[in-house]
Amino acid sequence: MTVRCDWALTSPLMQDYHDNEWGKPSHNDDKLYEMLVLESMQAGLSWSTVLEKRENFRKAFDQFDYTKVAYYDEAKIDELLADPGIIRNRLKIHAAIKNAQMVLSIQKDYDSFASYIWSFIENQPLVNYWESSSEIPASTDLSKQVSKDLKKQGFKFVGPTIIYSFMQAIGMINDHVVSCSFK
Repeated sequence: MTVRCDWALTSPLMQDYHDNEWGKPSHNDDKLYEMLVLESMQAGLSWSTVLEKRENFRKAFDQFDYTKVAYYDEAKIDELLADPGIIRNRLKIHAAIKNAQMVLSIQKDYDSFASYIWSFIENQPLVNYWESSSEIPASTDLSKQVSKDLKKQGFKFVGPTIIYSFMQAIGMINDHVVSCSFK
């Protein structure tokens, strides 16, 4: 019998995300940028809302090609703000553009965004052993440290809670509960 974390039982979309992405280590800069944008878009909303709009985000943000997003101008921002398929928040859209620029900047110093972000845990995923989802924290000292450094680098919308979710999403942290078949 397959057992999943309880939050994954809310919809087929959430189940698919849980089973195939969440907690699985990713070192691909394109994927990392996508997840950073989606996690920042989630602020104040539910993750299911973001997942439901994910394909629209992919179309609107050039498949999350940060080398293109970094150069979006006011006309493109106006286009995004008029797109009912995405979360139309000016600050979050500006953050997605700024963060694309910062990924490019980080790549100059660290070869890749992945090298930079994974260096906080010495490239070894942290595995937690929670009995239930209610035990999982919203942020940790590590997410506060990473958030602080990202802000220092120039990233936007990267508070400790967003960054903790980001680290879970890209597999830096495995927070599947101990009974989960996908641990």
